[in-house]
Amino acid sequence: MKTLSKVFIALVFVIMYAPLAVLILFSFNSSKSTGVFSEFSFRWYAELFSSPETFLALRNTLILAASSAAIATVIGTGAAIGINAMKNKYVKGAISSVTNIPMMNPDIVTGISMMLLFVFIGGLLSVTEVLSFWTMLIAHVTFNLPYVILSVMPKFRQMDKHLPEAAMDLGCTPLQAFFKVELHSILPGIITGAVMAFTLSLDDFVISYFTAGSSFQTLPLMIYSMTKKEVTPDMYALSTIIIVTILALLILSNVLGAKGDKKATR
Repeated sequence: MKTLSKVFIALVFVIMYAPLAVLILFSFNSSKSTGVFSEFSFRWYAELFSSPETFLALRNTLILAASSAAIATVIGTGAAIGINAMKNKYVKGAISSVTNIPMMNPDIVTGISMMLLFVFIGGLLSVTEVLSFWTMLIAHVTFNLPYVILSVMPKFRQMDKHLPEAAMDLGCTPLQAFFKVELHSILPGIITGAVMAFTLSLDDFVISYFTAGSSFQTLPLMIYSMTKKEVTPDMYALSTIIIVTILALLILSNVLGAKGDKKATR
């Protein structure tokens, strides 16, 4: 039975990570072939760093991801504080359920509904070009919020509820007690939520497709437009860099979360 479970786990990992391994391997291929590995080369990385169009799309993607993650982290943390402070458990449960709707909705439903909302508001305001960077930013913040709230809420449950009271007994105002005591306890959850929001925004395609304007293009949209013609191997190199970056962020998030859990246990 143990052998069978190990084989099953190995099979799952192969199915999950074999496509990524092939992508990373062929990003170092010297030729354009996606079926035959000729020889090891950094050719496509060199071409990637000399492509202004790709770097513009990368810059747009990073700006959108960082902005939406920062805004969602601030709003989501504030929402988690408010939900945690609620006394009525029924209202608290209802609001917690409502905040999860954007996370459970299919991306295409969220994307179409956001697009219709923006077009409707643009029609009321007589705006000619409705969809732009700002509509994408609002859409990304919307689907990132539940993940931030879900990351922060467990930290409030783990925190000793008497700590803020003790801080206020020692002369702190409620605001000072939050920044000096509560914030340090929930900080690992905030960092985890921020990293998750950043990575989700970084690779989003469906919602971005419906809310993007013609003047702002992200990497997923650029790669999708390439599939109609040909995906060049420099995209493999770019995808490899993104994979390594996200992996590093996830490792950092897990390390900080583990340290926070150890402090809470002590």
